[in-house]
Formats: sequence, structure tokens, C-alpha cells
Amino acid sequence: MRDDDVPRTPGALRTPGAPGGPAPRRRSVLAGLGAVGAAVALPPALTACSTGPESTDETWHGGRGRNRTLTAVIGYGNDGSWDPTQTASAFAMAAHHHIYEGLLDTDPITRVPYPALATALPRDPAATTWRFTLRPGATFHDGRPVTADDVVFVFDRILDPGTRTLAGGFFATWLESVRSTGPRTVELRLRFPFPDGLARLTLAKVMPRHVFSRPGAWDDAVKGLAVGSGPYRLTAHHPKSNTVLEAFAAYNGPRRPAFRKMNWLTVVDAASRVARISGTGAGAQIADNIPYANVPRLERGGLKVAGAAGMNNLFLMFDTRHKPFDDVRVRQALHYAIDTGKLVRVALKGHGRPASSFLDEGNPAYRRARTVYGHDPARAKALLAAAGVRDLQIRVLAVNVSWVVDCLPTIKASWDAVGVRTTLAPQETTAVFTKLDQGQDYQVVAAASNPNQFGLDADLILRYNHGPGNTWMRYARWAGHPVARRLFTDMDRATREPDPARRRAMIQDCVDVVAEQAVLYPVVHNELMTAWDPRRLSGIRAQPYPGINLLRARWV
Repeated sequence: MRDDDVPRTPGALRTPGAPGGPAPRRRSVLAGLGAVGAAVALPPALTACSTGPESTDETWHGGRGRNRTLTAVIGYGNDGSWDPTQTASAFAMAAHHHIYEGLLDTDPITRVPYPALATALPRDPAATTWRFTLRPGATFHDGRPVTADDVVFVFDRILDPGTRTLAGGFFATWLESVRSTGPRTVELRLRFPFPDGLARLTLAKVMPRHVFSRPGAWDDAVKGLAVGSGPYRLTAHHPKSNTVLEAFAAYNGPRRPAFRKMNWLTVVDAASRVARISGTGAGAQIADNIPYANVPRLERGGLKVAGAAGMNNLFLMFDTRHKPFDDVRVRQALHYAIDTGKLVRVALKGHGRPASSFLDEGNPAYRRARTVYGHDPARAKALLAAAGVRDLQIRVLAVNVSWVVDCLPTIKASWDAVGVRTTLAPQETTAVFTKLDQGQDYQVVAAASNPNQFGLDADLILRYNHGPGNTWMRYARWAGHPVARRLFTDMDRATREPDPARRRAMIQDCVDVVAEQAVLYPVVHNELMTAWDPRRLSGIRAQPYPGINLLRARWV
């Protein structure tokens, strides 16, 4: 998600392009609301405890005192891909941080890395060889020990150019190889010094080779098979309903589980989501993706509601092979036409800012872009006239994420005001991205995105949406354009630049190109709101990307 919305369909077809590299399976490009099918079969070691409600009609109050079940409401679908090497599903990625471990993991807010399966961080982050020792006694949820071979197994998949994983785009440019040097020791060899790579190691969740090397296991992973070494194990998974996590008694790592069981409900409808956490019949203790309009009422009801600003954004993406959107002036005109101030006031209730760069203003590498699309209808009309465009009619293909839908009327009114007749077509996210994956014709897509799910560094964020083999560039049909080819070359040069200040400046120059071209570009960056009951939970921190992280949370 993008932040929450992602393409997903059953099947094992692969498509070209992932961030900065080959593409993942189409179902996992973003965070999602699609369909996968029936409840997944868990491995034999877990089926005995495979319990939980079959639908979100049950809040499942289990146990008493500190043994009671925590109920969480997640505003995104749990039926996207659950393969950690492929997914960008908001629900699945949030769950993975509780189920799996990387060699290193990161704080969900600061994103500072800490040892997870590894016993320590490398002494020299700027070295081109990193050596790690695995935590003694670390075991997977089926009772088998975690070994160096499991680490190598996952990295081999990520780095294999023939496998085309989403995670591959975050590693292939700088990580050359991973090898075992003993039963519990591994060595990572880098192509060049890349200290930012330490934080990215959390994206390589270590998975048991003996489970996922079996024929068909990766397809099972997509559907919900999850066996990790983290503090919680998956014990039930019902697509479009709920996912149940249970404390893993044998876990001996740095983030001990505080809850005996957690029942995560997937509730995409905003009104239903709010009802689950408010009022006398509320059965949940925490919910994310809270609608802005509901914040005052929830606070009056005794809930804590906090927002976090980051890369979450509403973006427009154009089909650049569809005239007149091949003309940069038309793309710019449509951005200048939007009354972003009204959009922030009316749709976002003040919880957002008009985009002044591809990066949000809180990003460490932020610099105001050379091209900023302030509301300028006169300039929009002049650009359309210069491009020879008259009587333009646009059908906006949009995802049905609640806050995105709230923004659409302002976009339509703004475009109508400059003579562009606009029709809005919000649809299920799955439907939108199925059409894109099938190569169907479109003009403009309006959707949500949040690369902060993967990290904060600007190189990673830029590559998530822009790259020569990137799925997004395939959707926009722009990768072959001369400006795009120069951009990709400059991005690679920036990644390899050893001087941090110089690298930052080079990435900012790349961001300026992205702003000027407006092929896939944010309209607004907005806050994400999380609500919880402070009388029951402590240690909660709202995060600026979809989902929740309860590794530091506790019962009051």
C-alpha cells in the first residue's frame, strides 16, 4: 500500500518487474483487498491448535485476565499474498512481523535495526562483508531448529533473477551473495558498501527450508501457510474473515509475546470497523485505518486515537501509451488543476498535506521538488491548450479504499472546472489491479500507496514505484521512454555513491525528475489513524503505514 490496496488473484503466473528489479507475482504488488479462497491448511505440527471463528461475526472473547484474547481490527484484507518474499499486503506484512524474524529486524517507528535471529549487528556497517551468528536455541514453530541453511535458502530465492520476487528489488542492486560458514553462521557479501542495507534485512524473513522447499509450498505460502521463528505462530487463517495468532512458547528472542492469543479481524468497511471498537458492545481493543470523521466520537468514548504521517499517499498513475497522456504537459495540467487545499480540508479533515515532493515532508531525504503542483487552474488550461487538447473526457479507475473514495469528488470537480469532463469509477481493489495485470486499456488510476511498509530510505522508496523492470512502470507503460531510461541509470549511480551527502543529493535529483514527469505521482500525503483502549492496552504506538505492531504492547 501502496498502502492497503493491492492486486491479487489466484494462480502462480509471474509478471516482469519488481521495485528496481524483476516483478513479483501480480497478486502481491501492493497491500491488498483481493481474494485468495478458502481457509488455508496449516502444516501438521500446527493443525492441532487451528482454532478461531469462521467469520467476523464473532469477537471471540477467550480466556480471562492476562490470558484473554486480544482482538484487533485491521482495515485491510487478509486475503492477499502471505509469501514474505512477494507480498506487500498490509495485513500480511503486519502479521509477518509477529510470525517471522529476519537476521535483523527494525523498530516499527524509528526503523532502527536490532538483532533478531542474529546475535549482533555487524561491527562495521560500511564493510562489504557482513557476518552473522544465529541466536542459540532459535526454533521454528514446528519445533525444528533454525539453521544457516534456512537463511541461505531464503536469500537464494530473493536473489534468484529467475524467481522474480518483490523483495528481490530491495536487495539485488547491492547484495551479491549469502553463504553459510557453519551450522549457525552466515556471511553476506555486498557489491559495494551499503549501510542502509542493514535495515532492509528485516524484509528477508527467514523461513524453514524443510517446509518451503516442498513442491507447491510457495503457492501454499501465498494462500496463508506461515511457519516462522517469531514470538507468535499462525494457528488459524480464514480469508476475508480473520487470522489467529498464538504465543509461541519456545520463542527465546528479544520480543517476547505478551498476549496468549490474538484474533485479527479483517474489516474493510469503515463503519463496521468503527463499530467493532466503539460503544458498549465493542469487542476489539485496537483498530487501524480509523476514518477521520470518527476521531472525535471515539475520543469522547474513552479511546486513544493517534495519527502518524509518512509516505501514505493518494497518487495518480497515467497510461502513457494512451493519448494524450503520453504528453507530460497533459499529466502536469491535471495535477495543477486539483484543488488540493480543499481536498485536505474536506476529504481528509485536515489530516494531510498537498504533495510537495514524491517523498513526504518527514522523510530524512526530503527536499521540496523543483516542480510542485499547487492549485493553478489557469496554468492547467494553458498546458492543455499548448498540448492541443480539447474536450478531454476522463474515466478515473479508482480503488474503493474509504479515504480515497472521499477524495474523488474534489478531483472530479477540479477537472470539470478546467473543461475536462470526468467520470469516477471506484471499484474493488482486486478488480482494479486485475485489469492492470491483464493489460486492459485505462486512462488514469487513482489509488493509495505507502512504501514505508518496507522502510524509510529514499532509494528503497523510489525503487518501489520506479525501475526498469518494475510492475508499476509496466502498468504506466513508461519504462522504455528516454527520460525513464536516464532516470533508471541515475538511480543506479546514486545507489552506488559512497558519500552519503552526495548520494542523498543524487536521489533528490531523481525525485525531481519523477515530479516533473508525473507518471505516477502523489496528490496528497496523509496521516493514518489508529485507535485503542488505553484502559486495556499499553505500549501502543501509531505507525505511519498500514497495520499494527504489538511486539511492545502489553495488557494494562
